[in-house]
Amino acid sequence: MTVPGGRISGFRLAHLLGEWRRRGARQGSADLAAAIRLLVLDGRLPAGTRLPAERELAEALPVSRTMITAALDQLRSEGLVASRRGAGSWISLPTGTLGITPDTPLVGHSMIDFARAAPPALPGVLEAFDTVRRRLPEHLADHGYYEHGHPDLRQRVADRYAARGLPTSPDQIVITSGAQHALAMTLRLLTGPGDRVLVEQPSYPNALDAIKAVSAIPVPVAMTDTGWDLPGIAAALRQAAPRMAYLVLDFHNPTAHRLDAAGRAELADIARRARTPLVVDETVAELDLDGDPLAGPPPMAAFAEDLVITLGSASKSHWGGLRIGWIRASPEVVHRLVSTRTALDLGSAVVDQLVLAELLADPDPALRDRRVRLASQRDVLMDGLREHCPSWRFTRPTGGLSVWCELDAPVSTRIAVVAQNHGLRLAPGSRFGAHGGFERWLRLPYVQSPEVLRDAVQRLGLVAASVTGTGAATEEDVAIPVA
Repeated sequence: MTVPGGRISGFRLAHLLGEWRRRGARQGSADLAAAIRLLVLDGRLPAGTRLPAERELAEALPVSRTMITAALDQLRSEGLVASRRGAGSWISLPTGTLGITPDTPLVGHSMIDFARAAPPALPGVLEAFDTVRRRLPEHLADHGYYEHGHPDLRQRVADRYAARGLPTSPDQIVITSGAQHALAMTLRLLTGPGDRVLVEQPSYPNALDAIKAVSAIPVPVAMTDTGWDLPGIAAALRQAAPRMAYLVLDFHNPTAHRLDAAGRAELADIARRARTPLVVDETVAELDLDGDPLAGPPPMAAFAEDLVITLGSASKSHWGGLRIGWIRASPEVVHRLVSTRTALDLGSAVVDQLVLAELLADPDPALRDRRVRLASQRDVLMDGLREHCPSWRFTRPTGGLSVWCELDAPVSTRIAVVAQNHGLRLAPGSRFGAHGGFERWLRLPYVQSPEVLRDAVQRLGLVAASVTGTGAATEEDVAIPVA
């Protein structure tokens, strides 16, 4: 086994752990192990990171070396930490699943995934695969490489934009391997190391990671209680001169706000004056839970065709496992994107493209059923929050996949840490800030079945009570098996 590099100091690890210990807890080593486990699962302690020596970490926290040893022993038993005499300890990739099954969060299983806002596949996905399988022989004689994307799917995506009030031709569409891939391609085209990118605050964590991955600098503009601070965006564009802005205008992730047509027209004027390209992520634009997506505000590109690059994806509307997204832009921008694509990949999977093209042949019935189901699950989650977390505040989302909850104290990270011991996987509010923060906020998706949501919110209420001390939750109260 090779010993990895990339050491983290005791001071830095203590800073990442934050307030990790539960109030009144007798088993501090379990809390410390849960906190380190959360950092690994959340991607903030990558595999291969060297851990500080036990003495150094004990001084930085500060706790006894006995507690450090016990916590690391627990993580070693789970496969999250590996050690070798003379080489120290480092974060490792477990061969199993830590005894949890976050991708299949069913009642009775040890872990419910409340971190991913991703619903299961539409019922029609399997039938679409069967249809494509029968037609596949006619495609196998071809080479299978489509840098722009398969023509059938590009046409279907263009038709969908036209149905939403934005005339679009297939030569304005590039098919990608998901919206994250689309953003990576766009960042590669528009930015370089040290360039600034305007983002909302809070914003989608994976987008923030993509911006930082190209060594660009996110410039956050805080959202207001009702949506976008358009004067603030205008000021940031003037003062910071970012190379682009990344925005989610339809059921914003995580706040669920939606910018109306008048706001989009004003934003277009602001961007035009600053000559700043707007990269608009429409991944959840189809998930209008209170109305018809085709009757909502037109896509942002309808207001500033020359400045807007639109990102889309099938991951939330149909199934994340398809890994198909797209970019809608001017033909000139499409040409530039494709000309640089070969440095990243040679095109997206043809079978998945054909499956999505089949699903988009008549998309409305299945999407309507998805919206009805999500609306019901949203109401179940909100009812559960009112019962089990009555002091938390939230606004009823009209679309999207999650509720953005304001807590009654700055304990988001502590709740996420303790929740691991209660069978819940949560993304702390700090993941949604360009530079951390949001300790009073949690994003709670409603993508699970009603039964799982009721179970999850009951557990969450116990976690909140134990963290804030507002209830009488004890070890005997929390009879939830955690493997």
